[in-house]
Amino acid sequence: MGLENAKAGDALGLMGPRGALEKGLTGTADFCWLCLGDWSEHGSRTTGGNYACNRYEADKKKGIYDEAEAQRERAKNSLVRYTHYFERWASNQKSRQKAQGDLQKFESELAKLSDILGIPESQLKFIPEAWSQIVECRQVLQWTYAYGYYLDDKAKNDFFVYLQGEAESGLERLHKCAEKDIHAILPKAGETEPLPSLQDFNEFRVKLAGLTSVTRNYFENLVQALEAGLEDVRVTGGQSTSKKKARTASKRKPSAKGKSGRNKKARITIS
Repeated sequence: MGLENAKAGDALGLMGPRGALEKGLTGTADFCWLCLGDWSEHGSRTTGGNYACNRYEADKKKGIYDEAEAQRERAKNSLVRYTHYFERWASNQKSRQKAQGDLQKFESELAKLSDILGIPESQLKFIPEAWSQIVECRQVLQWTYAYGYYLDDKAKNDFFVYLQGEAESGLERLHKCAEKDIHAILPKAGETEPLPSLQDFNEFRVKLAGLTSVTRNYFENLVQALEAGLEDVRVTGGQSTSKKKARTASKRKPSAKGKSGRNKKARITIS
């Protein structure tokens, strides 16, 4: 049976709008899915058969259903858009909560890790500093999706999406390094593998500390732009430009090299 004009009760096991009220008296209230008219008025002589609805086709040519279909399409697009922003908001919240647990783990086991690796605690603080940066950036990124959902200025939205994308890409690189690449310098549980060489440790420290600094810069640019209401956006000939965007582009994919001693812990807040 075709779905276009199938009886609601037979095809989908559903009742018409008044079906729940009339079930005990007259059975199900069946209707046509296309014109939404009473199914009892449909048939070979009235609407072209049980699997067609010439009443709907005729009304559609007159434009009767154009606005209704446009409203349904707008409602669908609105739901898809909301779902996208909500899922990204929830995903970053979940990542932030997990990162908070990892931060507490490394802070509590720093002395133990120092004994295992034979490296002073002062030279291992770049690890919890990286996790602290991840936690803060995840919180900022989480709420930028709420900000973006309500941003309806086209020029500002383009600039916002650019800054958000740069910050998010930097954060993902930092998070991956802190969560996965770190295993290259950590001993595996229950195994007696040789400890990493001093060169391997220093290379990882430079990489993680550098990514921490780079990510902090990305998010500082993002937060400053949001606090200023994205005022640096200028619209010229239908295209948006920004001084901040140009400055950010010049910093794109900067080197992750640097000394951990120069990477101070950043505190990023949203007012």
